[in-house]
Amino acid sequence: MLGEACGPTLGVIVFHTTSAAIKADKVLRQTSFATKLVPTPRHLSSDCGLAIRFNWIDKDGVAATLAAQSVEISAIHPLAPKR
Repeated sequence: MLGEACGPTLGVIVFHTTSAAIKADKVLRQTSFATKLVPTPRHLSSDCGLAIRFNWIDKDGVAATLAAQSVEISAIHPLAPKR
């Protein structure tokens, strides 16, 4: 439809543990990526209560940064826009 964005604008990284989420937040705060520690959406995971929200366009860079710092993630998901 006209007027709708093509694809997601935000994404979320979910983790197996709270300590991994906190480590990821610490690592990403030292970068230029716009990220935020948020509650994990329940439809995505129940393992850990924390997730990192980020701009979807930065997905590859965020993932590479976390991998370079040995931060274990569970998954990366696009967030559907709210209607």
